[in-house]
Amino acid sequence: MKLIFLGPPGAGKGTLAAKAVDILKLPHISTGAIFRSAIAAQSTLGLKVKAVIDAGKLVDDAATIELVKERLAQADAQAGYILDGFPRTIPQAEALSAFSSVDKVVNFDIPDSSVLERLGGRRVCRKCGANYHIVFNKPKNEKVCPACGGEIYTRDDDREEAVQKRLEVYRAQTAPLIDYYRKKGLLVDVDARPLVDEVVGNFKKALGL
Repeated sequence: MKLIFLGPPGAGKGTLAAKAVDILKLPHISTGAIFRSAIAAQSTLGLKVKAVIDAGKLVDDAATIELVKERLAQADAQAGYILDGFPRTIPQAEALSAFSSVDKVVNFDIPDSSVLERLGGRRVCRKCGANYHIVFNKPKNEKVCPACGGEIYTRDDDREEAVQKRLEVYRAQTAPLIDYYRKKGLLVDVDARPLVDEVVGNFKKALGL
């Protein structure tokens, strides 16, 4: 089964992808992981991507598409995959259709207000990286990590103005993919608001598992 995961930041795609890997026994392929792998391999394309990222710029469509194409050609992706973070735009979706046929596109649907609550309340340990939440998973001491004693802080990209900006970018660039894939009859909507186990159950139902 070849799947694409769509959803705004804060929809929990990474958590859900990890669950889906266990259920479907397919590789979870994210563009971030593809970039890191290419850079580590020091391939021609990987060195190009490293130069772009080091300069603080976004990797262009042509390079991203070529890296995804290379990754999907690897042996572990032949039985299927979970593609996360690609495509981000309709031109990328059109390019993907030229070298891989997708079975379903899962849209993890969540309102902006819920995203703001999730990400705005997220706290991270500066030392061990553990995640907490002021509503859903609040440590006894809001400033000290119970796991390692490190400082708990709010990431800059979790501050409300940063989250709003990330949502604006998503709605402008990636949300049009929802209509694009719906028109092709490939889209299934999954409510991403409940707790993880319920979302996983809804995901399985949506795919007929």
